[in-house]
Order: sequence, then C-alpha cells, then structure tokens
Amino acid sequence: MGDRRATAAFEDERAQFLPIAEHSIVAPVPGVPAATRQGNRGAEARVPHPLALWRSVLSAITRLPAFAINQIERDGARGAGFLCIPILLGAGAAFYFSLAWEPGGIALGILLAALLIAMWLARGRPFLILPLTACLIFTLGIVAAKLETWRASTSMLGSEITTRITGKVVRVEHQASGRFRLMIDVIDTERPKLRYAPERVRVTARKIPEGLQPGDDVSGLVRLMPPSGPVRPGSYDFGFASYFDGFGAIGFFMSGPEYAAGSHETPLSLLPARFLEQLRLALAERIRSSLSGPEREVAVAMIVGFRPGISEEVNEWLRRSGLAHILSISGLHMALVALTVMSILRATAALFPVFSSRVPVKKYAVAAALAFCTLYLSLSGMDVAAQRSYLMLAVMLAALLFDRAALTMRNVAIAAIIIVAYSPHEVIGPSFQMSFAATAALVAGFAGWTEWRRRRPRSGPPVGEPLLRRVIRMAIYSLAGLAATSLIAGTATALYGVWHFQRATPLALQANLVAMPFVSMFVMPGAVFAILAMPFGLEGFFLKIMGHGIVAVIEIAKWFSDRSPFDAVGLIPLSSLLAFTAALLILVASTTWLRILALPFLALGVFSLAQRDLPDVVIAEDARLIGIRAGEGVLAVNRVRPNSFTVTDWTRALKAEELLKPLTLKNAHHHDIDPQAGAAFICAEGLCLARHESGSIIAHAENIVAARNACGKAILIVIDDATAGDVCGSDAVSVITKRDLARQGAASARFTRKQGEHQTGPEITFSLGETWRPWHEYRAWSRPARGLGPYQRREKPPAKTAAPVNNAE
Repeated sequence: MGDRRATAAFEDERAQFLPIAEHSIVAPVPGVPAATRQGNRGAEARVPHPLALWRSVLSAITRLPAFAINQIERDGARGAGFLCIPILLGAGAAFYFSLAWEPGGIALGILLAALLIAMWLARGRPFLILPLTACLIFTLGIVAAKLETWRASTSMLGSEITTRITGKVVRVEHQASGRFRLMIDVIDTERPKLRYAPERVRVTARKIPEGLQPGDDVSGLVRLMPPSGPVRPGSYDFGFASYFDGFGAIGFFMSGPEYAAGSHETPLSLLPARFLEQLRLALAERIRSSLSGPEREVAVAMIVGFRPGISEEVNEWLRRSGLAHILSISGLHMALVALTVMSILRATAALFPVFSSRVPVKKYAVAAALAFCTLYLSLSGMDVAAQRSYLMLAVMLAALLFDRAALTMRNVAIAAIIIVAYSPHEVIGPSFQMSFAATAALVAGFAGWTEWRRRRPRSGPPVGEPLLRRVIRMAIYSLAGLAATSLIAGTATALYGVWHFQRATPLALQANLVAMPFVSMFVMPGAVFAILAMPFGLEGFFLKIMGHGIVAVIEIAKWFSDRSPFDAVGLIPLSSLLAFTAALLILVASTTWLRILALPFLALGVFSLAQRDLPDVVIAEDARLIGIRAGEGVLAVNRVRPNSFTVTDWTRALKAEELLKPLTLKNAHHHDIDPQAGAAFICAEGLCLARHESGSIIAHAENIVAARNACGKAILIVIDDATAGDVCGSDAVSVITKRDLARQGAASARFTRKQGEHQTGPEITFSLGETWRPWHEYRAWSRPARGLGPYQRREKPPAKTAAPVNNAE
C-alpha cells in the first residue's frame, strides 16, 4: 500500500510537468455542447491565434532571466566558481605582460587595498561582492606577475663583446651538429673585465675537455651576445624568455673551454642540483651506449630531457605530422609512467590474493606512481613543461589517495593556480596554453561521456560471447577512445599552435592513431623498466624495446610528413585568439545550457579570422634583411644568403611557399633599377628596390648616400646605418634606421591601395613599445641603440724611432 501511494503521489507530482493538453481541465461553457467544445479546442490547436503566439514568445523572453539565473546557480553548485579563479589569475598575468609600460608597485598596492576595503563595505550584497571578488583575483594575477619580474631581475648583456670568462658548468648538452652546449654560471671576466657581467650564460663549443662534468670550473675566450628580440611583431621574444630563464647572454667559445686553474667551491645549496645534473649526464651516456641511429637521441630526450641532439630532419618530420609532443616531457609521459607503475604493482599484487584482499593495493600503487613520477621529474631536468605536468598529475594522484575523483576540472584548476602563482610568465607561452587547453578539454569530454553513459540504459556484453569477438570489440573501443582523445586534444590545441607557430598539422589525428599505440605499449613502458634496471646494469634489453618503438614512430612521422598537404597557415588576429579562447573556457567550465554562450564567441572568432590582413613588409631588427610579399605565396628578400631562422618564420607567418632571392646588377647605376610588381629585389650600388602590388616601392640602403638616391622613388626606406636620420626630409617617405630597429625591435608594414591619385603611407608596427619593460632594458646599451656606428679598433700610432747617432761627434 505504501509503495502504491508513493507511486500515485509521484505521478500526481509529475503531472505538473506534462504538456497542458494532457492534464488541463477545460471549464464548461454554458450553452455549448461538450462535443462542440472538444471540436473547437482541436481547431484552436491546429490553427493557433497570432496573438497567442506572440504571447508565448513574450512569455519565453520574460522567463529568460530566471532561466539564466537558474543555470548560473546550477553551475555554481557544481564548482564553476572555483574554476574562474585560475582563469582570472591568468588573465591578470597576461594583462600585465601585455602592457606597454611597467606598473608601479605602490600603485598596485593601493589598488589591492581599495578593492579589499570595497569588499568589506559591500559585505552581504552578493551582486557587489561577486564583481569585486573577480576584480581582486584579476589584480592578484597582475601582482603575481609583478613579483616574478622583480624576483627574476636577470642581468642582461647589452652589446656584443669578446671576453675571457671563468665559470662553473651547470649543464652539458650534446648537439646534433657535433658541438656541445654549456650552461655556465659566470664567476669572473677579464680582458676586458665586464662591470655588469651576466650571472649565467649559454654558450656552444666545438669540443670540451674529456670528462667534463657539471660543477667543474672552466675558462676560455667567448663571444657573448645579448638575446635577440622577436623576428617580427608578435613572434617569440627570446629576450623575454631569457630574462625569466635567468640567461643574461648567449654565445660561443672562440678558444677552449679548458679547466680553470683555480677551483671554486660549489655552495651547499647547489650541491643537489649538481648531483642531479651529473646523474642525468651519466644516464644519457648509458642510453647512447645502448642505442644507435636517430632513436638514440630521441630516447635521451624522452628520459633525461636533452633535446639538442635530435637532428633537424627528425624534428621536422615530427612537427609536420603532429607527433612533436612526444619529445617534450609533458602530461602524456607523466601519465604513461604513472599508469605503467600502477599496472605493474597491481598486477603483481593480484598474484597474491590473500595479501591484496587485506591491503589497499590501489593506494600503495598510487603512492609508488607518485614517487616514481617525482624521480622522473628530477631526471628530466625539471623544465617548466615537466613541472606543470607533474603538478597536474600529482594533484590527481593525491585525489586518488584520499578516495576522491581524479579526473575532475577542479584538480586541473588547482594545478593551474599553483603554476600561475609561481611562474605567471608561462601564461603567455605556448606550452602552458596548449597543455592546459588539451587537459581541460579532455576532462570536460570525459565528464560528458560519463554523464551520457550514466543516463543511457545499461546493457552488458552478450552472454556467451566468443573470445575473438570480445577481443575485437575491445580493440574497436580502444581505437575509438584513442581517436576521440586525439580529436579533442588536437582541436583544443590547434588554435594556440597556429597562433604561436603559424603552422597546422592536418594529418595529426591519423598520425597519432597509428603512432600512439607504439608509444603507449613499447616506448614509455620500456623507459620505465630501463630506469628501474639501470642500477643493476640490465637496462640494455628494455632500451632496445624502447628503441624499436621509437624507430616505428619516426617512420610513421616521416610517412605522414611527406603526405601532409600543407603546413604554414599564416598569422591569425589577436581578436580571433581571444574570442576562441573565451569560447573554449565557457565550454569546459560550464555544464549547463550556458554553454550556448560560446556560440557568439565562436562566430566572432571566425569573422575576425576571415577579415585578417597579413603584413606586406617585414623588417629584421638588425636592419639587414627585408621581406616583401611579392604575390600569393611568394616572399622576396634583399639578401642572397638570408638568416634561415628568420626567413622560416616569415614564410610561415606570411603563408609563403616560394622565396625570391635578389637580382644584383653589376657595374650598374642606381638609376638603372626599375623594379616590377611581384618580382624580386633589384640591387646596385648598395641600394635594393622592390615594388609592391599596390605600386609602392620599398628600398633597403646600406648607407646614407644610397638612401638619398632612393628618396625620389621609394615610399619606405630602411637604412642599415644607426647614424642616419630622416635623409629625405619629406612626410611622403617613411624612413626606418638601424637605430629605430635596435630600440623598438623588428617591424612590419602594411600598404593601403591607391585612393584616387594619392598613395597613402605605410602603417608601420614595431615589436616593442617606446617605453621598455624590465626584460627589454638591456637593449639601451647596444651601439646601434645609442646611434653609434660599428666599433672600429683604434690604430696604434707609429712607434717613434730614435734619433740617429752621429758617430762623428
């Protein structure tokens, strides 16, 4: 009886959610038969009155605010508010690094105090507390970035110089070219002695002393150079990265290095780091002794994090096929290592049923996996990407230890908060953006799939299913899961790959489907077993297994790279990046109908992408190289042997596939130069001219005299001379000198088409602002930035000869 009453009550309560036609009661109308009333109601249902339709629309519109509030409350109850904390912190850090000027610490302190006072005054008012809290977290992101900048305070070299250094080796890396790259902490400099010497430098050497280890003291003559800036506006800033990585200069040994005569004791605080570097170097040598071919250096990169030894050919195959992520010790490696360790321990415990029934084997396996991942992090060199992956995995494993769900967006948010608070500059880097985009998208996709499985009717496997059929079904499910994982992660990271590298991998999904089983079943398990067996000298067998897996991955990468239809995709606008990022954040943070708010941002991103305008001219910061779009997919440069790194970046950014070298006219006058639109640069007498599709002529001059000869022809003149000024003295001609580029970085220009008979000047954009940030202040000390010409050694005065002695006297 009780069950029937409960069922009846439930049905009565559910009736209020049924359509009106099923449970509404029609009031009797006097004088109208019941059949007539039923017929009229059917007619009204078939032909709704226009006024009733408008009333329904207005009623739905009026219910929208209440519906939106209900959805916000549901998201809040599911923890969406906590997910906003890393988003606001990261947005504050990104805002700080995008500023054209350096905010003062006192001003930020006053702003924080004002927000705290405002929150105290607005207590008890949710509609004021929420926006004030958001502003406070955003400001805390700015403060964290400001504190990191102050904490770094890296001493940067301002100008190129040759000096003899004495320093302590921090790291030794083998390069694919056969050279060695050394990270050295500078102890002293001489001939000349630098008053503002960098504390740490990264230099290359053709050879090093035999048995050189981290912690040894070396000395030698080096050519030091300051880090370069972006090769074009918006590209990777090496000066910014060097500032936060602690490198004050880069360069190469001109002689040496040799062991230093005197020894300097290593501080006690640096002894653990020295021991780890020595251990990493020894592990790398053990791996190299067991393997050969290109797989050797790939294995070294995947275990100990030394990547310079991989040839550029293999790197390019992996990049074009979308498999380059296996080289970076990231979340994939950490997850596979943890999975391998846990599987080994749980499978071993299953052999002893009595023991496994009395002991929480899963927790012991999780603790062991966490310990091994900590060891793996130490051996990998603890790069930022590895640290971020370890933190994310550690949070998830800790959740398992405390019987909490591991794959939750809350755990991803905790890891993001830790990383943003510790190293905010990583927020604007590709590694942070791509890894968290992939992780958040995968967690959201897993949650959606789990919810879908929970709601659908449960149906187990068929009774008495043959073993072969069961294996095939499991293989299909595994392949589908791998495809979904690659598709979700690839889609989430594609945006940031295009923004930072201007390249796409159209066959990445297929390549990952084929290659990842080799990584999961052979490469990473082989690496784990090899590390465990190394103390006993038994790692050779497992390294061979790992090597065979890597060979298969390289062959797969080469096959897909050769068949990739395109690579470079060109620049995308910042507005598109922000719009797509906002859409992604809404999709992964919300679990309700509020996800529909991502559609306007997606539409805005697509519209902005369709309206993109690529630069017409790009200019290197050394004022020696110019690139001009000479047609669809064609880039013309003014040098026969241009810088390969710069040109590669330009061709990807401008979506160019063909490179036009300049045509030099020998024994010709500058009046003979007549460039054609869409053709190569024509050079004579230190002057190179090229004509853009709009009809504008661009000139590159080696000196002031050559620049004056271009004043009557060119609309844009670049002068490779820091002592030059406005040589033309006309507003119709834009002049960029070597000093301008040394102070404001590489530049780009856009031309507008002819308007009537007048040609408007180019719109010029520099990489850096006129007010330097702390990581750009070193640029003020170079000779070009000070308006000085190249350094010329003073000639020694002729030695005075002694007066002849008159022997006759």
